[in-house]
Amino acid sequence: MIKSVFFDLDGTLLDTLEDIHYVLNESLNKFGLAPVTLSQTKSYVGNGAARLIELAAGEKKDEIFDKLYSYYSERFAECGNERTKLYDGEEQVLNALKKAGICLAIVTNKPQRAADKVCEKFLSKFGFCKVLGQTTDQPLKPNPSAVLSLISELNLKKEECIFVGDGEADVLTAKYAGIKCISVLWGFRTKKQLETVGAEYFAEKYTELLTFIDK
Repeated sequence: MIKSVFFDLDGTLLDTLEDIHYVLNESLNKFGLAPVTLSQTKSYVGNGAARLIELAAGEKKDEIFDKLYSYYSERFAECGNERTKLYDGEEQVLNALKKAGICLAIVTNKPQRAADKVCEKFLSKFGFCKVLGQTTDQPLKPNPSAVLSLISELNLKKEECIFVGDGEADVLTAKYAGIKCISVLWGFRTKKQLETVGAEYFAEKYTELLTFIDK
């Protein structure tokens, strides 16, 4: 029986792509770098803000990374997330899980400050017990330490937990932690991309998540 669901954030719980793209290009412009397209931004996200900045900065990354990363991090934490939204069917599913007594948690590579802010705005009513983002003492996914610490803290067995995410790092995190992963197809990666790292279970719509969790 599933007792807890660990969710990725960007591309899984929240469609944040347009806000990430907007702040990223604002930051690149600040330092005289060329803007990136929305599709480029989509391909760059998923492995933390530092990797996003490295990819967007291209050949200039070595000489400008620290300043650009610092500026982007501050601007993103301060932004109002005006372009961010929930996915179709999400509210129904999260309310159903909450009503069923399922413990909900978030494990994201998004910097902790930005994660806390956007979760407070969009997800606070769903009763997530933990939001674990990027900090100086928390390794990024696919390192499984955050997931393993949650399993221990919540006094759960691995077979009682599921990880839900849209990226390659989520598939690998679940694999390394020894728990099942449901890969969602409304996010930032295609089914083919996810299959290359071993994804086995997929949900095309939010309501399909309940069929995995009810098993």
